[in-house]
Amino acid sequence: FGDGPVVQSEKIGDDNSEYLKKFYAELSLPVNRESHVEVPIKLYYGPNKFSVLKSYDNKLEKLVPLGWGIFGWVNRFLIIPVFNWLGSFIGSYGIIILLLTIFIKLLLFPLTYKSYMSTAKMKVLKPQIDELAKKYPKGKEMERQQATMNLYKRVGVNPMGGCLPMLLQFPILIAMFRFFPASIELRQQSFLWADDLSTYDSILDLPFKIPLYGDHISLFTLLMAAALMVSTIMTSKNQPTNNQMPGMKTMMYFMPIMLLFFFNEYAAGLSYYYFLANLITILQTWAIRRFFVNDEKVLAKLEENKKKPVKKSKWQARLEQAAKQKGVRR
Repeated sequence: FGDGPVVQSEKIGDDNSEYLKKFYAELSLPVNRESHVEVPIKLYYGPNKFSVLKSYDNKLEKLVPLGWGIFGWVNRFLIIPVFNWLGSFIGSYGIIILLLTIFIKLLLFPLTYKSYMSTAKMKVLKPQIDELAKKYPKGKEMERQQATMNLYKRVGVNPMGGCLPMLLQFPILIAMFRFFPASIELRQQSFLWADDLSTYDSILDLPFKIPLYGDHISLFTLLMAAALMVSTIMTSKNQPTNNQMPGMKTMMYFMPIMLLFFFNEYAAGLSYYYFLANLITILQTWAIRRFFVNDEKVLAKLEENKKKPVKKSKWQARLEQAAKQKGVRR
C-alpha cells in the first residue's frame, strides 16, 4: 500500500452528536504502467476485537493497543486467553472480571507472600537497627551503614527482598491498564449500576465541571480509591517506621486521592478490576498476618540464623578471590 492508508472521519449531524460519523480512506497502490491492472483488495469493517482480527492471520491483531514489550506479551499470551475462555461459558462480564481478578491474584500470591515476609523481617529487626543508629550517631554514617549491612548478612535478610516481588507484579498491573480500554467485548455490557463497562459509571452528574476530575462521580472509582486507602493503611502497619523518609508515607496516602481524579473518566471495567484487586489484597494481607506470620517466630528464626556461619554470596566470593589473586601478584 505504498506509504500506507490514511483513514479520516467527520461527524454527521449537530455538534452534540457523537454517534454518527462518516469515514473515508486514501490508499496508495503501487502499479505497473500498463493499460489494464487488477489489484485485489480486502477490506475489514467490524469490531476491533483481538480474537477476530487474529483469525485472519494477517497480523491485524496488532491494531489492538495492548501495550508495548512485556505488557503486550502479558495481554496476548495470558490475559486474553483466560478472558476469552471465561467468556465462552459465562454471560456476565462483571463475573468474568471477578474470576479473572481472582485468577491473577492467586497467580501472584507467592510473590505477595514473599514481599510480606521480607517486610515482616525488616519490621522485627527495627529495634536492633535503632540501636545501631544510637551507637553510630551523626558523623559516623559509613560505620552505621556497614554495621547495618553486617546485621542483615548475619540474620540472612535482604533489605531489597520486598522490592523485587513487587516489581515482578508491575507488568501485569500495567498490562491490565491497557487491556480493559482495548476490550471491545465490554462495550454496552452492563453490570450492577454500570450501564456500560467500557465507559465510566456515573451515579451523579454534576451541574459543573471540577478541574482534573470531571462533571460526574464514578462509583467504581470511589470504591477503588477507598479499597486502596484501606490496603495502604494495612500495609503501612507492617512496615518499619523510617524517620529518614517522612515523605514516603505521605505519598502512600496521597496516591488513592490522586487515582480518584485520574480514573474518574476511565472505563468502569478498569476501575472495577482495580477495586477487586485491592479488595483481594486486603483479604490476603489479613490472612497472611492472621494465619501465616508471627512476629515472635520470625524474630526467633532470625536470631537462630545469627548462630549459623554466614554464607557468602557469589558476588562476595568473586570479590575476595579477585583480591587474593591481586595480592599474590604483588
